[in-house]
Amino acid sequence: MQRTGRGYSAIQATRPQTLGYGLTDSPAGQAAWIAEKFWAWTDNDGHPEDALSRQTILDEISVYWFTASATSSARLYWEGFANFRDKVTAPSGLSVYPRDITRPSRREAELRFTDLRWFEELPHGGHFAALEQPESLVGQVRGFFRLFR
Repeated sequence: MQRTGRGYSAIQATRPQTLGYGLTDSPAGQAAWIAEKFWAWTDNDGHPEDALSRQTILDEISVYWFTASATSSARLYWEGFANFRDKVTAPSGLSVYPRDITRPSRREAELRFTDLRWFEELPHGGHFAALEQPESLVGQVRGFFRLFR
């Protein structure tokens, strides 16, 4: 887990309440937990501010802190990811950003999304595409839905 950077997933999937209590009790802990994700999962050159403004980073951290949602966001892993590998038969589209947590190939994506209509690998962006590359993400969504006009 340490080598792949997936430790966050393991603790959230197995002990979300424990993690939530710690993060909800500590603004510094909450800030560090989220800031590290921006560092690891944005398209940056070692500084999250390469991808997002400091204000945006602080805004996102503040939303978690002021809503006390560390536990509920961690529980998503505990509750929902057990079936994450189920096949998806609905028409689907997948946009792959180079600094996202996972970057499946088209072949891998087609194993899960059996009616994959849109697949594109983008040159910039990461896990937080809506914050980092909003125009690109909007273009991807529009491109996918244009297929159905």
